[in-house]
Amino acid sequence: MNAPAMNPDLQFSQSSLQDFVDCQRRFQLRYLLRLAWPAVESEPVMENERHMRLGAQFHQMIHQHLLGVPSERLANMLHDEILLGWWENYQAFLASDLGQALNAGQPTEFTHLHPEIGLASASLGCRLVAKYDLIVHTPSGKILIFDWKTSRHRPKRTWLSERVQTRLYPYLLVQAGAHLNAGQPIHPSQIEMIYWFANFPEQPESFPYDDRKYAADEGYINDLLAQILHKNAAASPLPGSQFPLTSDEKRCRFCAYRSLCDRGVQAGTVDLMDLDDEDTTIPITLDLEQIGEIEF
Repeated sequence: MNAPAMNPDLQFSQSSLQDFVDCQRRFQLRYLLRLAWPAVESEPVMENERHMRLGAQFHQMIHQHLLGVPSERLANMLHDEILLGWWENYQAFLASDLGQALNAGQPTEFTHLHPEIGLASASLGCRLVAKYDLIVHTPSGKILIFDWKTSRHRPKRTWLSERVQTRLYPYLLVQAGAHLNAGQPIHPSQIEMIYWFANFPEQPESFPYDDRKYAADEGYINDLLAQILHKNAAASPLPGSQFPLTSDEKRCRFCAYRSLCDRGVQAGTVDLMDLDDEDTTIPITLDLEQIGEIEF
C-alpha cells in the first residue's frame, strides 16, 4: 500500500511545529489525521475557556488601539476585572521607553507599525506561516517583533528561548519581510523579538537576533520539516501506524488526546497549567497560545 499523502493545504506554523516537538503523535492526530477528540485540555473547563476568551479580546483591543482607536474609548467597553487589569498594565507599558513604540497616532521615532500581520515562505516544499501581533520598523533600521502573552505565570527565559515561536518568527521575517523594509532584504541583526506579559508588564523578555541564530534556526526548522516529511512517507495506512508519543508524560495532562493514547482521562488543573514540579512553565500547546495564529 502507498503511504498516506501529506495534506497539500497543510501550513506549518509555530503551533503545529511546537506540537511536533512536544509530541509527534499529537501532531499526527491533530494535523495529519485531523482527528477531533472529545476531551477537555484543562479543568475547570469554564475557567479555562474564560481565560482564553479574555486573551483573545485583549489581543483584539491592542490591535484596535494600534489602528488608532483611543484608549479611553476602549477602556469604557471593559466590564471584566481581569481584562481591565491587563489594559491598565498595557497603558502603563505605553509610558515606558520600550512602550513608546506603540503609541498609535503620536509623533515618535517609531513610525511604521504593522499589527496583526501575516508572513509566509516555503521550505522543502512546505509552507511556513506566522501571524505576528506587531512588527515595528524604526527609522534607525531596527525591526521589533512584539508578542502579547496573557499566561498566568511568567515563563523562564530558557524555556522561551527553546520555543519554536522564538526561532520561527525572526527567521520568517528575514525570509519574507522585505516588503516591510522598503523592498530591501532584512538582515538578522536588525531584528529583536520581545515578549510582553499582561500579568507581568514590567518584565518583558527580549531576544536579539543575528546571523548565527538565523543559520541555526534555518537548520532547526528544516530538520523539523524533513522529519515530518520522512515520518509521513514512512507511515503505513494500516491501523496502528503511529508517530511516537512523547516520553514526558507531564505534557499529556493538558492534551485532549490523552485518553486516546492511554495517558490518563482526567485533565490537568488550570492552576498548574503553566507550571511543572520545578516551578517552570511546561512546554504544552494550548489553544490560548494560538490566539492570532493562522488557522488550518
